[in-house]
Amino acid sequence: MFMLKSLGKMIWGDPNKSEVVSIPSGQLYLVRPGSLKGLRECIFKDAAACIRRTTTEYHYQMVIQRVYEEGEEEFDENEEEDDLSDEKTFLIDESLQFRTGTRDGCVTFAWRDLSGDKGDLYEFVCDKTSQTGSTQTFELVMYQCMFERKYRRSHENATDADLEQFTYVEPERQEQPATPPRAQAPVASKTPAKTPVTKSPAQPKYEAPPPEPTTAPPARARPEGGEVLAEVTAELHLFDAAQGVFMLQDQEVTAVVTEVGQWQYWLSIDGKDKPWLGQPLEAEMNPVFNYEHTSFIWNYYDDESHAYSWLLRFKDIETEEKFQEGVMRALWERLNEVKWTKVKDDERDYVMEAFQEDTDMPDVPEEDEEEEEQYADAQQSADYDMDEDWDNEATKMDAAGENSQLAVGYKHDRSFVVRGNKIGVFKHTNDNRLEFATTINKVQNLKGVDFDPSKVMLHEEDSAMLLQNPNDPTKIFRMDLEYGKVVDEWNVGEDKVVKTFGPSSKYAQMTGEKTVLGLGPNSLFRIDPRLSGMKLVESEHMQYATKNDFSAIATTETGFVAVASNKGDIRLFDRVGIRAKCQLPALGEAIIGIDVTADGKWILATCKTYLLLIDATVKDGKYVGELGFKRGFAKDSKPRPRRLQLKPEHIAMFPRNAPLSFTPAKFNAGTDTTETSIITSTGPYVVTWNFKQVQKGQLDKYQIKSYGDEVKADNFKFGSDKNVIVALPHDVSMVAKQAFRKPTRESLSTPIRNRINRSHIVNSPF
Repeated sequence: MFMLKSLGKMIWGDPNKSEVVSIPSGQLYLVRPGSLKGLRECIFKDAAACIRRTTTEYHYQMVIQRVYEEGEEEFDENEEEDDLSDEKTFLIDESLQFRTGTRDGCVTFAWRDLSGDKGDLYEFVCDKTSQTGSTQTFELVMYQCMFERKYRRSHENATDADLEQFTYVEPERQEQPATPPRAQAPVASKTPAKTPVTKSPAQPKYEAPPPEPTTAPPARARPEGGEVLAEVTAELHLFDAAQGVFMLQDQEVTAVVTEVGQWQYWLSIDGKDKPWLGQPLEAEMNPVFNYEHTSFIWNYYDDESHAYSWLLRFKDIETEEKFQEGVMRALWERLNEVKWTKVKDDERDYVMEAFQEDTDMPDVPEEDEEEEEQYADAQQSADYDMDEDWDNEATKMDAAGENSQLAVGYKHDRSFVVRGNKIGVFKHTNDNRLEFATTINKVQNLKGVDFDPSKVMLHEEDSAMLLQNPNDPTKIFRMDLEYGKVVDEWNVGEDKVVKTFGPSSKYAQMTGEKTVLGLGPNSLFRIDPRLSGMKLVESEHMQYATKNDFSAIATTETGFVAVASNKGDIRLFDRVGIRAKCQLPALGEAIIGIDVTADGKWILATCKTYLLLIDATVKDGKYVGELGFKRGFAKDSKPRPRRLQLKPEHIAMFPRNAPLSFTPAKFNAGTDTTETSIITSTGPYVVTWNFKQVQKGQLDKYQIKSYGDEVKADNFKFGSDKNVIVALPHDVSMVAKQAFRKPTRESLSTPIRNRINRSHIVNSPF
């Protein structure tokens, strides 16, 4: 078995993948020599075993997961009670006393049931179809994982002797003193008594070792500094991911924000006896100022991309305001390369307020009692009802490449997934599942040249799809979905680059509307395919002389337009062809996506590390109640932006090499529904906010669903917020929103169980 060590790199594979090795088929038993329930009980008659990475370095899990045959899952779901989970997880440690054996010609793995009675064992019996090499590989990786956990270092240099210490040796049985017999009632058992494969001597009850506390990383040296932007004293706390609390590190430290180069700034924190922290001030810090607790919370990433969450607690609000002024000035100048002193006072206030955690949103209608109860029920279900089958794995793609984009149908129950120059078509079934329909092969222009679409949008009642070719940015290509071919090319202009495009109104895709809106680096225009020659409508074309670097566009139901830029500002238009009615200042980060509610009252912008929610209703002055799309905001009454972000302490629980990077966030959409939820994703996580709670100022009430791979795209099913469609690199699935959970160490560290059901996997050609 140890001869397989030479294949170590091939076995362990990509370190970013959660699963290391697996046995696809077997049975799980619980062996209980002293139980009245019977000596040997079958837990899962069809199961799969795997070894999975965790977010803690040198820690691994052995996972045994139930596998369903066709029809069995439906029967199981109708059971009123289910005493067994469909997945059992074991932290790999030498205390498991892992051992191998054989039973009826099958390889077996056995280990202690640490939460059971004395002598209780779990036993996984590998299917006879399992190859010897795969079972030996599984055993080897188990010992390597034990080595890493015990010695806190990689197994790569471990010798055979190092690994052999973890092979279990049956101790000699000791004579036990005679005990008087105990009367027992006869117990009927379907399983005949058999001698267990392995016997374990009587041992004291195992107690799991306490979780290891998070320790502070070494402090980086501060570069030669110039101007000091802020210097204050405070308490220093570090978030302990194992215990889920901030732990006091030093009662008095000095926190200093210093300029260390052109548009470069540094945060250093020093105690009386030691330096604690040094890091550049960047947007990835995910900064949060909380005035209720007079604190500042942020993230720090070490050289291995492991996130830590730090907290400074100030003695009073004045000290916090002084420090916030320095931090915000540094971040602003770093991102915009403009001196903070040159920013207008009202724009400074706009930026400062966006980074305050505590909020007060006036004029928000109260949710009725029924809605509150429904959301509470959903939260409870997501937290405690983990045996329900919320996730439908629709297909595993075999074609080369990865999924990149998702378009969800408005008019018809279809979803379209882009994979290279192919488009997969999936039907939404009546029971809220995805069913593979067909593949559109070889997306080509009219000259027969293949291209990989960089953007897609459904058009004309979902009968057509508009596509962009990244190598031909002056054109938009129209595909007839009935034939699955590009049938038209819209040339906007020889020198008119189309950065992105969108519908002329929010639900225009449900109608026969022909025109769409286009966005260039510095221009907004309408595209009409019915025009001869160039398709740009000159009368509805706004060209800016300045370099605005536009990046995203969204429209309301009545056709108002919101345009965002890579500079971070947002412009609001009541129609195309004229200057914006309103321009909202930039916070610094580029905006990569934008959405608006159908009525235009709320704007949702996506930056790399946070979402920005803006109330677009005028609150003061002559035009109170009007929208910013129609009337500009007064100088001293700009809307107060709200940053939706993940808590730094939750980010500290992320796996290594999972930096924060949001996909474009969206409201749920539907002609007969109102917006109630917000969805986005980052890395392997899909995140939702309850929009009504956000309007009340509860910005941290989000829920998360974890996957074993990066989420490429996500969106709500049209007409509801109850189901979410998720595209992973090689899978597409529809999941109920109730499967989302509150962020905890458990829900963030490992993927939420995806119930395996052979009848749901489609071996499609896509």
